[in-house]
Amino acid sequence: MFFSSKILYSGLVLLILIMPIAFSKPSLADPSQEMQTQQRSSFDRREISSAMSDYFGVTSEAAGSVVERIFRDLGEPVGYIYGSEGSVAVGVGLRYGKGTLQMANGDQTRVFWRGPSVGWDVGGNGSKVFTLVYNMQNIDQIYQRFPGVEGTAYLVAGMGVNYQRSDTITLAPIRTGVGVRLGANVGYLAYSKKRRFIPL
Repeated sequence: MFFSSKILYSGLVLLILIMPIAFSKPSLADPSQEMQTQQRSSFDRREISSAMSDYFGVTSEAAGSVVERIFRDLGEPVGYIYGSEGSVAVGVGLRYGKGTLQMANGDQTRVFWRGPSVGWDVGGNGSKVFTLVYNMQNIDQIYQRFPGVEGTAYLVAGMGVNYQRSDTITLAPIRTGVGVRLGANVGYLAYSKKRRFIPL
């Protein structure tokens, strides 16, 4: 009887000791993979060229030539926005768009943008847009107004590029589609969480 009580007591002690281990949450990821995810802060040239080529449906050479120019100016982006926009102009015009912001750290959000434009042309166009994002620490920092940087508009491989800047954050929209409208000088683009029709 004494022997069986001792065994029972030992069993209870052992059960108490192993319970925290049994009910602890299992590790779902390799720690080395988690560290790689945490350390990922930008996209390299190959990733951007591939994503842009797939989205625009252009050759990798064409995408690579545009990316090379921007990387030479600004380096590796922390994120990119892929979407579409439409604009109409009679001297003074309006531009509206929507897309998805993808950050290198895995964060993602929907964005809308709008803004006035001044151009030489009359008419409208629709474009796909692929915008590289630089120096943005928090995904919510996209929701503000980004003025165009004067003198940065250029055309490479049939795609129009210009830079927009607010404080330290720089955006590099790349446009292609029915009429790139490089003649249009975008005064600013305002980005928001919801669609807005007043271009302010």
